Amino acid sequence: MPEGPVSASVSLDRLFELAEVLGEMMRRGVAERGLTTARAGVLWALFHQGPMTQRVLADRLGVTPRNVTGLLDALQEDGLVVREAHPTDRRATVVSLSAAGRALTAELRGGRDGLAAVLFDGMSPGQLDAFTVSLGRVIERLRGAGSAGGP
Repeated sequence: MPEGPVSASVSLDRLFELAEVLGEMMRRGVAERGLTTARAGVLWALFHQGPMTQRVLADRLGVTPRNVTGLLDALQEDGLVVREAHPTDRRATVVSLSAAGRALTAELRGGRDGLAAVLFDGMSPGQLDAFTVSLGRVIERLRGAGSAGGP
């Protein structure tokens, strides 16, 4: 990259490149573990937020309840999630990670933590903080643009 101020367009190009590289790494990493990115998203949500109903899970993932049912069927068949009757609502089902699901998500988290260590090695705490704050602002603006119908 040339020295001097960087334009907003160049910065956006770099973000697109970053998204492409990270997306491919993620797809490859979950595929090596026999998952799709959608199934990994279900496991990740349960790992971070704990057991929840299928409806809440669908809302969190931004998918239809029918779609989440298909994902859960496959994950349950692979022994990664458990579905149980809700303790107070007989119409609802609570989904949680099985022991195998917890082990797999811990493995995924370990891979993520290892990548973070490699990517940010040598950055000072101040640099890392500024980077994180800047990315947060960009993400907020992107979400705002998406909900407003685009830029």
